[in-house]
Amino acid sequence: MKKIKLGQQLEVSAVAMGGMRLPDLDRKGLAALVQAAIDGGINFFDHADIYGGGRSESMFADAVKDLNLNRQDIFVQTKCGIRNGFFDFSSQHIISSLENSLQRLEMDYVDVFLLHRPDALVEPEEVAQAFDMLYKAGKARYFGVSNHNPGQIRLLQKYLGHKLIVNQLQFSPAHTGMIDTGLNVNMTNAPSFDHDGSVLDFCRLEDITVQAWSPFLYGYFEGTFLGSDKYPKLNEAISELAEEKNATPEAVVVAWILRHPANMQAIPGTTKAERLAGICKGCTIEMSRQEWYKIYRAAGNRLP
Repeated sequence: MKKIKLGQQLEVSAVAMGGMRLPDLDRKGLAALVQAAIDGGINFFDHADIYGGGRSESMFADAVKDLNLNRQDIFVQTKCGIRNGFFDFSSQHIISSLENSLQRLEMDYVDVFLLHRPDALVEPEEVAQAFDMLYKAGKARYFGVSNHNPGQIRLLQKYLGHKLIVNQLQFSPAHTGMIDTGLNVNMTNAPSFDHDGSVLDFCRLEDITVQAWSPFLYGYFEGTFLGSDKYPKLNEAISELAEEKNATPEAVVVAWILRHPANMQAIPGTTKAERLAGICKGCTIEMSRQEWYKIYRAAGNRLP
């Protein structure tokens, strides 16, 4: 498994296992999934307090026990901030959220703790206070954000005593907004509109690792583009490369994400052990510039 350094600090597997859909599995199925992750070289596991209403974290704790995994051999990340109908980055909620997550995970600490979707009422001084307390208590080693733009990150970082090392963003061949803008500079077409403040370039400049969530989805939870009749040319291009490289379509997609020089981390959320095993092989696929752009264009993107 290829390794990357989150924020140039924490060396982990380039592919992580996402935990959002773990409640879809029974205990035996989950153990098989986590074992497939370990066998494929994955050592990084992504969670959030809202996944399954907390069940995802509890179920993962069961899998760790069932497989007799050594806590020192894995990296665990979780997120907080999304509540029922509102967002909450108050110091009290951040602290209590992580403490509750640790109870469900049956762990003393998480390796990375993220703020989930931005809170419009965020007071960065409160976030700094919470992070300091959690760090000093040994409950969180590193910190990051999810779905934040450069201005929001700058605002937080101004007050934080800890460097934010990751920004989790949706990215796939069918969700390429943060690349489209950079390719359509000085243009007036739709892809030239900057929706996110050049977040990809910003993260690269600041040594913040982009974690690509839902790498097989298009839009915002509309569905997977693999096998979808909405993306016939994209599926054709991916299938051709998969056959050439003796890999699964999922592996080709992961290889496409990892080919970008930003050194992203892919976080698929599959619940199928066999599929996850194929996904892990994406780290071994070499993809040329021509092949990368072939997939990009096949998704319906035009080069200027």
